[in-house]
Amino acid sequence: MVGCTLTGVLIEDVEDDVTEVIGMTEVLLAVGTRKGLFIGRRRGGSWEFDESPYFKAQAVYSVAIDTRGQSPRLLAGGDSAHWGPSVFHSDDLGRTWTEPARPAVKFPPDTGASLERVWQLHPAAAEPDVVYAGTEPAALYRSEDRGESFELVRPLWEHPTRSKWVPGGGGEGLHTVLTDARDPRAVTVAVSTAGVFRTLDGGASWEPANRGVSAVFLPDPDPEFGQCVHKVARDAADPDRLYLQNHWGVYRSDDAGTRWTDIGEGLPSTFGFAMVTHPHRGDTAYVFPINADADRVPADRRCRVYRTGDAGRSWEPLSAGLPQEDHYGTVLRDAMCSDDADPAGVYFGNRNGEVYASANDGDSWEQLAAHLPDVLCVRAAVVG
Repeated sequence: MVGCTLTGVLIEDVEDDVTEVIGMTEVLLAVGTRKGLFIGRRRGGSWEFDESPYFKAQAVYSVAIDTRGQSPRLLAGGDSAHWGPSVFHSDDLGRTWTEPARPAVKFPPDTGASLERVWQLHPAAAEPDVVYAGTEPAALYRSEDRGESFELVRPLWEHPTRSKWVPGGGGEGLHTVLTDARDPRAVTVAVSTAGVFRTLDGGASWEPANRGVSAVFLPDPDPEFGQCVHKVARDAADPDRLYLQNHWGVYRSDDAGTRWTDIGEGLPSTFGFAMVTHPHRGDTAYVFPINADADRVPADRRCRVYRTGDAGRSWEPLSAGLPQEDHYGTVLRDAMCSDDADPAGVYFGNRNGEVYASANDGDSWEQLAAHLPDVLCVRAAVVG
């Protein structure tokens, strides 16, 4: 492995005979690609990536960095063309990985379904050992042992509208899971193409939550469900405020998804996949506009992240340090994220195999990697 470059002040603790690093934050960045997982580490101002990818030849569609316990746990949803999908975990910041002896996520025989991939891994906000997984076919799974084993949430799988759910262009994936730090019973999910669903009773019942979100590709553009929602994120300051990137349309809800309002004015395109919120600052969210569903390249062929600081009333382009020439790197729904540092780190990877990072809330950017396989997901967190 290539170690981190350390900068800062070293103080020797004579009593414990250890060396402590003062004034430095270690950030871990996990980049899932079509051919493995790449891990970068930053301490001080320098980034170093491990020498080779983990899970070679596997597509890594989902990653989680669970910092809730005494030590961080990494989770990765790998997809081997030979062995099929699996969920792996690491308790040493990604240096070694464990796969459970039995499949962590598996459809019960009576469902007649088989797992195609794990789209999402989400540590619950209010329950220390609970992790949710979103899958294809679209289903929600719950783990109570930090992601080592999962159980199907049957009421959503057996929802009366399921027979009318239609796969999107990328498949029928449950790709978003949001939990509420105030109430462990409140969970919101999003499915392509079924829309947003939420439960307030711990998963015993689920209701569509799509009012105001358009489905331009359907005869009825305002259905109760059936929207092609691409990503949903929660505001840092107001837990009832959600932001949504749709298949055409960017929206905000101020009542946890009961009603949605269009906030796309000021963007060069309202088509896109990613939606990310600032980890500390309310009313602040980021999107990466794409030209069109039939032209999936950056809007106007320019590599720009757009940020709102007033809950979608206005948007500003962020491009300092990004390529200024024509650009064709599409950013997928989980290929943009923020960490929990202050100022916040913001990251994105694209289908050109490039990874970019900002250490100042998105004001300026640097390229961390190039010529990787297609970037499918990125996750970052302060780990030390």
